[in-house]
This record gives sequence, structure tokens and C-alpha cells, in this order.
Amino acid sequence: MFKDLDPLLHSQLRLAVVSLLISVDSAEFTWLREKTNSTAGNLSVQLDKLSEAGYVSIEKTFRGKRPLTTCKITRKGVKAFEDYVNSLKDYIK
Repeated sequence: MFKDLDPLLHSQLRLAVVSLLISVDSAEFTWLREKTNSTAGNLSVQLDKLSEAGYVSIEKTFRGKRPLTTCKITRKGVKAFEDYVNSLKDYIK
């Protein structure tokens, strides 16, 4: 029996963000935007969805006078990602 794939992670951009965040302690918004080749608006919307689900934590501060948004994957996000990858492996077998 196959487990359903997490629809939140099944989005290409959200999956890319979580895949990047799982390999770093934290990441700045601009770095994520560059790595995912997304627009600031689209990335912001997708990060909000991941944050609302508890998969990502977002911290907004300032570097000098410029806003700085830093993102981290949460334990819940790591578990969701691992479950997603394991479900994909089941489909492949």
C-alpha cells in the first residue's frame, strides 16, 4: 500500500526550499531565491505556506538598515521531508 505524498512538499518550489534547508543550518531569503531561481513574491508565498505548516521557521531582522529574512527547517519539516522521500522510494520499488 502506497502512502500519499505530502501535497505541501509535492510543489516543486516548496520541495526545492526544504531540500536546500535540510542541508544547511539556516539560509537567507536572497540565497534561497537565487538557488531556486524564483521570484521574491513567489518564494515569499511558498515560505509562508511552509511556515504555517510548521515545516520552516522564519526570522525577520535587520542587517544595518536592510531587512534580513533567515529561514530554518524545523524538526517537523525534517520528518515531513524524510517521510516524503521514503514514500517516493516506495513508489520506485
